[in-house]
Amino acid sequence: MSSPSMTAPAASEQRRHTRIVATLGPATDPPEVLEAVLRAGVDVVRLNFSHGDPSAQVARGEAVRAMAAKIGREVGILADLPGPKIRIETFADGKVQLKAGNRFDLVARLDAPPGDVSQIGVSYLELPGDVKPGDVLLLDDGLVQLQVDAVEGERIVTTVLNDGVLSNRKGLNKQGGGLSLGAITERDRELIAVAAGMQVDFIAVSFCRNAEDMHEARRVAKAHGSSAALVSKIERAEAIENLAEIVEASDVVMVARGDLGVEIGDAELPGLQKKIIREAVAREKVVITATQMLQSMVDSPMPTRAEVLDVANAVIDGTDAVMLSQESAAGSWPARAVETMARICRGAERQFASDIDFEKARRGLERADQAIAMATMFLSEHIGVRAVVAMTESGGTARYLSRFRSAVPIYAFSHHAHARRRMALMRDVFPMDYDSRGQTPREAARGAIRLLVEAGLLAPGDRVVFTSGEHMQTHGATNTLRLLEVGVDGYATGLGEL
Repeated sequence: MSSPSMTAPAASEQRRHTRIVATLGPATDPPEVLEAVLRAGVDVVRLNFSHGDPSAQVARGEAVRAMAAKIGREVGILADLPGPKIRIETFADGKVQLKAGNRFDLVARLDAPPGDVSQIGVSYLELPGDVKPGDVLLLDDGLVQLQVDAVEGERIVTTVLNDGVLSNRKGLNKQGGGLSLGAITERDRELIAVAAGMQVDFIAVSFCRNAEDMHEARRVAKAHGSSAALVSKIERAEAIENLAEIVEASDVVMVARGDLGVEIGDAELPGLQKKIIREAVAREKVVITATQMLQSMVDSPMPTRAEVLDVANAVIDGTDAVMLSQESAAGSWPARAVETMARICRGAERQFASDIDFEKARRGLERADQAIAMATMFLSEHIGVRAVVAMTESGGTARYLSRFRSAVPIYAFSHHAHARRRMALMRDVFPMDYDSRGQTPREAARGAIRLLVEAGLLAPGDRVVFTSGEHMQTHGATNTLRLLEVGVDGYATGLGEL
């Protein structure tokens, strides 16, 4: 029988069902800081390949694996690809002060001279064909706005709409979207190979436009031997138009509110966040809410009240995970930011009303494990069970169970480390290391429940719903549901035909 899992949640962790993703960077490089961040409750780390040399991210991934093993936590790794982010080139003096009403040209040429107050080069050579007079271009997340007056070959003539400082390599967006560049660049292909070599658990595709972008990323990852879950980052206006097909083609969806807010406007973000989360949950996908959630904690040891409400609102919306970016990667308080986010999540979960409407549940189920998951959560909601115990090979059963957003903890047992790390991103799911190979379903049930009792997570008299497959160690084979009760000896009783 396996020993208790390194992923068994501690008492405080047991109460937090929402997952935390934290971006690593210079602030987390010292080993003692990385350890503090992981101990604070990070479930998945994000490696941002948009910055620095890939070797630095490889080193961080190796450090995470080693530290997670040291402290007894299973932590997933997410490799975030840079994608086709359009950026301006550099200025002769590093930055310029632009004045409203002045002319300012964008030059789409690789050998454009260093910029000044009159012009700047742009790396995206097709930009002149994607814009027309009247379009508004947004630089540096919208802090500087330009209106297109004319397109003259490789030169885009614009008028500055507001005063602002513009510095080297800032991003460029088109208000309302409509840029034609694809999501997977040659650089992304190279970095997918790097991520595959690292055996990361998740690969995030930036600026995806449609399902084909996700299919292409999956083909590239598969060619490099990676089975990582693919994350579609919803951050372009076109992605909203094609949301259903993108979600269906993804394993995980990220509400990437930075560039999305720039393109569609901040006022639309709250409603779109709710829409994206609903779409992901309805299609049984995992969803992450990201960008500036605790931004003030880059410099401050405390968040603003608005940030607290932002994180809590995402939890109440039903997100699986919330994400820290600059707060953990480059902030002054990385571990404290994680602790703060965990505390907010637990508080919001106490306000989260689990009210599953099974009449509105997905119809036309094609798989037995989906039907078993629905029946399991129906039982859990109506007869008051303490926990759901799921034996799973790939984590698929746990994902289906998690979509119902119940307050009942789901203990998902698997001997596959990669499956446990993928499940670490799922709301309500607590991955557990258990090797059921060679065991009958009855033996697996008794062993798993005994481990939960020994960990203090179950007690005699607790009711448990147990799911498994008749043929253990087979992917997608969950087809059995049993209602059990923990006996005084710590083993399950009422096993029936087990």
